[in-house]
Amino acid sequence: MHEMSLAESVLEIAEQAAREQGFRRVKAIWLEIGALSAVDPDAMRFCFSAVARNSLAEAARLEVVAVPGSAQCLECAKQVEVQTLGDLCPECGSHRLEITGGMEMRVKEMEVE
Repeated sequence: MHEMSLAESVLEIAEQAAREQGFRRVKAIWLEIGALSAVDPDAMRFCFSAVARNSLAEAARLEVVAVPGSAQCLECAKQVEVQTLGDLCPECGSHRLEITGGMEMRVKEMEVE
């Protein structure tokens, strides 16, 4: 389960920000997860609650913001939404899609005190 290492990285980001900005507790973290990123939001929440024990983010809510997959069709030049990496262009049926979004996972925002 790679979500465990990703959850550890999210906690490291929060701890680094706490050192730099001087806050003592994280109340919530908004995490953008792309539809094509292969990250399961439920597994991420579970893993984050496990790694956050006894840390400044122990009681923090992990809010997931879903980012849809998007691609540029190299045949019809349309910007389209895709659900998986193997999707065909919904406009022309081409398989020649260049992924332009939905692969990311990033900490978007934190609520701290």
